[in-house]
Amino acid sequence: MLNHYEATFILTPVLSDQQMKEVVDKFEGLLKDNGASILNREEWGLKKLAYPIKGKTTGFYALLQFDVEPSFIATLETEFRRDERVIRFLTFALDKYAFEYAEKRRNVNLNNKEA
Repeated sequence: MLNHYEATFILTPVLSDQQMKEVVDKFEGLLKDNGASILNREEWGLKKLAYPIKGKTTGFYALLQFDVEPSFIATLETEFRRDERVIRFLTFALDKYAFEYAEKRRNVNLNNKEA
């Protein structure tokens, strides 16, 4: 049974925009290779961190929403830990209310992009 998940991660600010997209593509590809369906991908760009992490005060934020088997989450988080470009990550399961909210937010973002 597939569950709904959301992973938000922060990448080191020393990356170029192209390198940042490559890292997000890497994790998206990892998910797809393991049977996940990607529902949403957002790259929020370079943002100021609330507090310094590993001496960095800014970072590239990215978000992936996906459906996958629960057993794969441990593997995904191991890959986040192994990638030196990821300075922080958070992966969590969406309950039905969070999933409905994420779906509404995604639709609003799509409508704003089309307009």
